[in-house]
Amino acid sequence: MRGKIVEFSSNGASSRGYLSKPGSGKGPGVIVIQEWWGLVDHIKDVADRLADEGFVALAPDLYHGKTARSRDEAAKLFMALNIAQTEKDLRCAIRYALELEGTTGKQVGTVGFCMGGQLSLYAACANADVGACVNFYGIHPNVHPNLANLQAPVLGFFAENDSSVTPDAARKLEGELRHAGKQVEFHIYGGAGHAFFNETRPEVYNEVYARQSWKRMLQFFREHLG
Repeated sequence: MRGKIVEFSSNGASSRGYLSKPGSGKGPGVIVIQEWWGLVDHIKDVADRLADEGFVALAPDLYHGKTARSRDEAAKLFMALNIAQTEKDLRCAIRYALELEGTTGKQVGTVGFCMGGQLSLYAACANADVGACVNFYGIHPNVHPNLANLQAPVLGFFAENDSSVTPDAARKLEGELRHAGKQVEFHIYGGAGHAFFNETRPEVYNEVYARQSWKRMLQFFREHLG
């Protein structure tokens, strides 16, 4: 890991996150939002990879120091997530990223995975400071983005063999976004399963689709964030 843990204020309290900057020290900001496992090395690695591509990447710690080592632990943290506090944490992370020396542009991008994918859309709907939103197979039963408020374009990646976020659910969301007049592009990868982007889970990782979605995401962020 080549980034560092930073602290920033969140409505009178202190929040933390993993910050990774490009070698040049400057670039567009991107908020990287964790899976249900927490702020683990995989998410930090995504931030580092974005920094290598010229982005100032911040991954807020939405579990406030907790991480899961098993699916049972992850499920408990996932369901115990305080959505109101999480919205505040994300809003403050966005503000912190924009105020960082070296962050270029007036808006940030958001990208999230699993739980974080739904939170990426949620943050974009709640913050006009989000200029591009990427959703990797997002799910959380207690997170309900207000699509009417969304101003950012949305790019989504989903999997054919995902029992958590089925292709029908992805198409339904895409249809709702289009019906609301939003700019949206979804990809559903045939034969892939949930978490196909996570190389630390070899049982589901799909290198081809991970590379394709990464390339598409970078193009999307560069188009909309500069």
